Amino acid sequence: VGAGGCLVVLRVWLQGPNCRSKARLNGKTVVITGCNTGIGKETARDLSSRGARVVMLCRDLQKAKLAAEEIHKETGNAVVVYPLDLASLQSVRETAAKLKDAEPRIHILINNAGVMMCPRWETKDGFEMQLGTNHLGHFLLTMLLLDQLKASAPSRIINVSSIAHTRSGVTTYSLHPGVVQTDLGRHIHQSVNGFIHWAFHFFGNFFFKTVKKGAQTTIYCAIDERIATHTGKYYSDCAEKEPHPRGICDEDARRLWDTSLQLVELGQCNV
Repeated sequence: VGAGGCLVVLRVWLQGPNCRSKARLNGKTVVITGCNTGIGKETARDLSSRGARVVMLCRDLQKAKLAAEEIHKETGNAVVVYPLDLASLQSVRETAAKLKDAEPRIHILINNAGVMMCPRWETKDGFEMQLGTNHLGHFLLTMLLLDQLKASAPSRIINVSSIAHTRSGVTTYSLHPGVVQTDLGRHIHQSVNGFIHWAFHFFGNFFFKTVKKGAQTTIYCAIDERIATHTGKYYSDCAEKEPHPRGICDEDARRLWDTSLQLVELGQCNV
């Protein structure tokens, strides 16, 4: 009984805290990538329940439309879907152009989509899949939507992977949602042996966060009033954390910024 009780306490502790903010988002537009499942879907559900107009950017339109219908039925608020393949810079540009016409104001951008431990795949532009999807696709999307975000200031950019710190009334956050049992690990069986794959899912069912718990830090960064001006910070478990030293090196950040601009074929710009 004692060991069982300890395991239960450990599991509760590993789940982390909830976002306690009661903030409403009536009249606000929130754009979220990769939100037809997992953390992104739970984030969309929560922010929609607070009155936001949620714009879902997803590669799988069928799943996205089903998720949008489910959330709309629960909250009664507008949820719209646009196609977005972050592994194609052309798709990113096309989606950004559609949003420029349809969504003149964007108050919150949540760069949530990502892949992990996939095979040696390449994007349509020839980049390694994780780099192209998790970083370059979101980098280009953010840059192309920046005018709408500035027009909606005070606005927020939340990166479930880090991009850049901006000024101009736009506050940026990067975060670690915790170790969460989601579809993000769907490719792990192609990268590790069978036992590790089994162990990953077996222990994950007990020790990993649920998707609802995993979404809490994203929600916190999107709505909490106390951090409205805390730009460029790193968060985990609904609290500011110290990032890795390499993550705060100005020289590395400038090199990454310049290289990213070059790879997505954007001219030099300062934001």
